[in-house]
Amino acid sequence: MSTQLLIFAKAPVANQAKTRLMPALGASGAAALAERLLNHAVEQATAALPGSVELCVSPSTDHPSFARLQTQHGLRVSLQGDGDLGQRMARALASALAEHPQVLLMGTDAPALDAAMLRNAAAALQHADAVFIPAMDGGYALVGLRQAAPTLFEHIDWSTPRVMAQTRERALAASLRWLELPAVHDIDEPADLQHLPAQLQVVA
Repeated sequence: MSTQLLIFAKAPVANQAKTRLMPALGASGAAALAERLLNHAVEQATAALPGSVELCVSPSTDHPSFARLQTQHGLRVSLQGDGDLGQRMARALASALAEHPQVLLMGTDAPALDAAMLRNAAAALQHADAVFIPAMDGGYALVGLRQAAPTLFEHIDWSTPRVMAQTRERALAASLRWLELPAVHDIDEPADLQHLPAQLQVVA
């Protein structure tokens, strides 16, 4: 069964991207890491599901990194649009599910999401309505669906340790069958940099 993979990404602009890492890396270093994480996510996604990857970006599609990745990997680039994170994710998933039987959505903050893990997530949707890869910080790094489920993304305390627990409550309430793959580390705070692969590290 074909799978569409959406990558949610923010433009790697200094003072706007990975701002919580600025105390450790500075504004330019944080933006440089954001770009490396973006490149890594696209490389793993296109290796896992070639020809089935879309880059969903904010705040606009007008950034050289997006144009470069579009050219290099043949990606479609779309705009996330307005709303909080949940509204944007729900809208992107519903739109993709109108054209594809199953859809994965990932961010760029978890470099442990490699091609093998992404293929495993796609395979998990053969046996469940939804799949998640939780993050060690209490959120999740990937969600996959076979049908639109907007209530999964409503009234969630985004960017807090409560995200995955609240999402499980929403999934239960919606009578969804879901699978969870092993959790991964997000790179959000200076303490998380110890989990960054050597090839992605930047010097402040």
